[in-house]
Formats: sequence, structure tokens, C-alpha cells
Amino acid sequence: MKRLVIAALLLVAFCKTPQPGWRTASVPGHGAISIQIVPNPIVATPVGGSTYDFPVDVVVREMAGRGVTVSRVTVTVYGPAGIRLGDENWNAARIKSAGYSTNVAGNGELRYHFVPRESVPDARLFSGIRAELRVDAYDETATPTSATTTATVTR
Repeated sequence: MKRLVIAALLLVAFCKTPQPGWRTASVPGHGAISIQIVPNPIVATPVGGSTYDFPVDVVVREMAGRGVTVSRVTVTVYGPAGIRLGDENWNAARIKSAGYSTNVAGNGELRYHFVPRESVPDARLFSGIRAELRVDAYDETATPTSATTTATVTR
């Protein structure tokens, strides 16, 4: 019986734990989020010349049963050897102006679809590009929560 209880606790802990590569920051008893990048790796789609689209969905899940409001989505792109190639920020106003909600219901999820267009002057860069995504949010008591994950890029 004791083994059964331990196995059940491990199963519950495993199901509530974010996937490998995810980092979350939250306060117990308050809203908490996890994020996922779909697809991962992100597939670069040639548009013409050295210009590519990078279509990606960002899935934000609330995991603590308390509604949260997304305040910022930040993407930082790194090239080979960890060289920072650039970053982009979407604050709540920009997210709303794109037609997306910033409110995530308790135990609910939002899906944001982004298609950044960038010039990649040398196709060899695709072998070492990675993107780090961070989502910041807060619950109804203004307690902050955030989650970070990383995706690779391919073409």
C-alpha cells in the first residue's frame, strides 16, 4: 500500500511538472504559467532571397487554477556560439492590437500565432540558431509569474 501511495504521488508530481527545458517562476497559492513553442524546432520558410518567415505558435497555460494576465512576450535569438542576434518584445497593448487576448483563465490556455520575417544572410547560420522565449504575467493580486523555454530553428 505504501508503494502505491508513493507511485501515485510521483505520478501527480510528474504530471504537474513542466516539460524539460521549461523554467517557471511563480509564488505558491498564486497564478502560475507554463509555455510551449509549436513547432519545435521552428521551421524557417523562405520568402525570397535571404528573407524567411518563422511561423510559430506560443501556447500559454495557467497551471494553478487562478486566472492570469499576460503582460509581455519576449523572444531573444542566439546564433552559433551563443552570439545574441536580436530580440523582440510584445507588450500587452501590442498583443491586444494583434487581436489576441491577454487573459488566461485558471487552468486554461491561450495560443498566440506569430510569423516574424527576418533576413538570414548566410544559410549556414541555421545550424546554430536557437530562440529563447519568455512570457511574463500576473494574477488578480498583481503577483508576477513567468515561464521561459527554448526552441531551435531549422529550414
